[in-house]
Amino acid sequence: MTKRLGKADLHIHSVASDGTATVGEILRFAEEQTDLDVIAVTDHDRVDAALHARELARRRGGRVEVIVGEEVSTRSGHLLALFVEERIRPWQPLRRSVAEIHEQGGLAIPAHPLAPYPICIRRGALLSIVEDADPLLYFDGLETFNPSYAGRTHHRATAELNERLHLPAIGNSDAHVTSLIGCAYTTFPGRTTEDLRRAILLGRTHAHGQFLDLPAEVRIYGRQLRKYARDVRDDLRRAILGRGSGRDLGIRKESS
Repeated sequence: MTKRLGKADLHIHSVASDGTATVGEILRFAEEQTDLDVIAVTDHDRVDAALHARELARRRGGRVEVIVGEEVSTRSGHLLALFVEERIRPWQPLRRSVAEIHEQGGLAIPAHPLAPYPICIRRGALLSIVEDADPLLYFDGLETFNPSYAGRTHHRATAELNERLHLPAIGNSDAHVTSLIGCAYTTFPGRTTEDLRRAILLGRTHAHGQFLDLPAEVRIYGRQLRKYARDVRDDLRRAILGRGSGRDLGIRKESS
């Protein structure tokens, strides 16, 4: 009998950035509604919620392990930083961000690459890192499957580029709502975060998933807009009226 491979979703957003669920809700969904073994919380340009998610997962003693991550905004596009403990500052040159991730012992993986949008790292920038001789400048993998519009439009081009680059293939949901967690994922030998890290470093991962349709993306965007409106309301209440603690970052201590 063939042993089941581990499954990981390494690109998930919480309310601390542009997601719509707290880390507690993310963990609960991953535990109860998916067969994932590992997740990474990768909010934009912050790691506080991801650190809390890892702490909460350990305290609950559940099945799903958590990697601390960040989706870093570089001057060339978005870059996933996995296995980091401290925030990588945004809007630096791509070279500096990649180097800082590796200085922390983390893994650097371009998110939804190649699409002609400011949030996506383009071919020239990717190749500039791959071809650089600096020992800190390299990618540890490539997000070859991202179900969003940005990922879908250039999925084939990304797969074809990776035939040349031979980077470990990573599949991620880029989930901004809990129902999409695990809709794209990475398989790897083993079940734990350390098994996953080893598999990425050895190039033993595979990307899987299904693309979102346009109506689903529109619904998600609508939920994000409502979330942004609540954030503005709560921040204004605190700043002007002195009421409340501002917007919810999803890192208040859950009891269970």
